[in-house]
Amino acid sequence: MLVLTRKEREEIAIGDDITIVVMQIKGKQVRLGIKAKANISVHRGEVYQRILEENRAASVPDAATVSEAGLIFSRPDESRPPAVRRIVRPAKPDGDDGDE
Repeated sequence: MLVLTRKEREEIAIGDDITIVVMQIKGKQVRLGIKAKANISVHRGEVYQRILEENRAASVPDAATVSEAGLIFSRPDESRPPAVRRIVRPAKPDGDDGDE
């Protein structure tokens, strides 16, 4: 871990895309400003951990849902009309294409 000492309005650069600015120091609190491109997500640590936990939970399949999906895709759906076939016939050989 890198530990740095900074005063108000001093910055820390992380690569080319992220800059952290010490905005205010008040007692034991430090206010930080974070400049980053729009495609970079910035979250407080506890918020980021919650996002990770929710993503992990969402990626685990529910047995009941998987079972229902299997039933849906394994049997034909009688409520759906049968597929319509379209027959395309070749042009008549008389050469009349109607462009005159």
